[in-house]
Amino acid sequence: MKGTPFKLKQKLSPSAAKRKAAADLAMAKTPYRRAAKAANQKRKRNSPIESKGKDWDHKDRKYKSPAQNRGNDGKGTKKEGKRNYKA
Repeated sequence: MKGTPFKLKQKLSPSAAKRKAAADLAMAKTPYRRAAKAANQKRKRNSPIESKGKDWDHKDRKYKSPAQNRGNDGKGTKKEGKRNYKA
Protein backbone atom coordinates (compact mmCIF):
# COMPACT_ATOMS: atom_id res chain seq x y z
CA MET A 1 0.00 0.00 0.00
CA LYS A 2 1.72 3.06 -1.21
CA GLY A 3 1.41 6.18 0.89
CA THR A 4 -0.41 4.61 3.81
CA PRO A 5 -0.23 6.58 7.07
CA PHE A 6 -0.08 3.36 9.09
CA LYS A 7 3.15 1.58 9.88
CA LEU A 8 2.86 -1.89 8.41
CA LYS A 9 4.80 -4.97 9.37
CA GLN A 10 7.37 -6.14 6.86
CA LYS A 11 6.39 -9.18 4.87
CA LEU A 12 9.36 -11.48 5.40
CA SER A 13 9.80 -15.19 5.03
CA PRO A 14 10.19 -17.05 8.34
CA SER A 15 13.93 -17.51 7.81
CA ALA A 16 14.42 -13.85 6.89
CA ALA A 17 12.36 -12.77 9.91
CA LYS A 18 14.64 -14.83 12.19
CA ARG A 19 17.76 -13.30 10.65
CA LYS A 20 16.29 -9.80 10.98
CA ALA A 21 15.34 -10.40 14.63
CA ALA A 22 18.89 -11.57 15.37
CA ALA A 23 20.40 -8.58 13.55
CA ASP A 24 18.06 -6.13 15.34
CA LEU A 25 18.93 -7.60 18.72
CA ALA A 26 22.67 -7.46 17.97
CA MET A 27 22.31 -3.79 16.97
CA ALA A 28 20.33 -2.99 20.12
CA LYS A 29 23.07 -4.49 22.28
CA THR A 30 25.99 -2.49 20.87
CA PRO A 31 27.76 -0.32 23.45
CA TYR A 32 26.53 2.89 21.79
CA ARG A 33 22.87 1.80 21.79
CA ARG A 34 23.06 0.60 25.41
CA ALA A 35 24.54 3.94 26.49
CA ALA A 36 21.94 5.87 24.48
CA LYS A 37 19.07 3.88 26.00
CA ALA A 38 20.44 4.38 29.50
CA ALA A 39 20.79 8.14 28.93
CA ASN A 40 17.22 8.37 27.60
CA GLN A 41 15.82 6.41 30.53
CA LYS A 42 17.69 8.63 33.00
CA ARG A 43 16.44 11.78 31.26
CA LYS A 44 12.84 10.49 31.39
CA ARG A 45 13.19 9.47 35.07
CA ASN A 46 14.55 12.87 36.06
CA SER A 47 11.62 14.80 34.56
CA PRO A 48 8.59 12.48 34.34
CA ILE A 49 6.00 15.28 34.29
CA GLU A 50 7.83 17.42 31.75
CA SER A 51 8.47 14.47 29.42
CA LYS A 52 5.03 12.85 29.54
CA GLY A 53 3.67 12.50 26.01
CA LYS A 54 6.55 14.47 24.51
CA ASP A 55 9.57 13.79 22.31
CA TRP A 56 13.14 14.88 22.95
CA ASP A 57 14.34 17.55 20.53
CA HIS A 58 18.04 16.97 19.91
CA LYS A 59 18.56 20.38 18.35
CA ASP A 60 17.02 22.43 21.18
CA ARG A 61 17.86 19.81 23.84
CA LYS A 62 14.44 19.87 25.52
CA TYR A 63 11.12 18.04 25.42
CA LYS A 64 8.56 19.18 22.84
CA SER A 65 5.22 17.99 21.62
CA PRO A 66 5.59 15.49 18.78
CA ALA A 67 3.94 17.90 16.34
CA GLN A 68 6.44 20.69 17.13
CA ASN A 69 9.42 18.34 17.16
CA ARG A 70 8.64 16.53 13.91
CA GLY A 71 7.40 19.64 12.16
CA ASN A 72 10.63 21.57 12.75
CA ASP A 73 8.92 24.18 14.98
CA GLY A 74 6.29 25.01 12.34
CA LYS A 75 8.81 25.49 9.52
CA GLY A 76 8.27 22.05 7.99
CA THR A 77 10.98 19.60 7.09
CA LYS A 78 11.53 20.32 3.40
CA LYS A 79 14.31 22.84 3.99
CA GLU A 80 15.84 20.94 6.89
CA GLY A 81 18.94 19.06 5.82
CA LYS A 82 19.00 20.41 2.26
CA ARG A 83 22.37 20.79 0.69
CA ASN A 84 23.31 23.04 -2.18
CA TYR A 85 24.41 20.60 -4.85
CA LYS A 86 25.52 21.71 -8.27
CA ALA A 87 24.34 19.14 -10.76
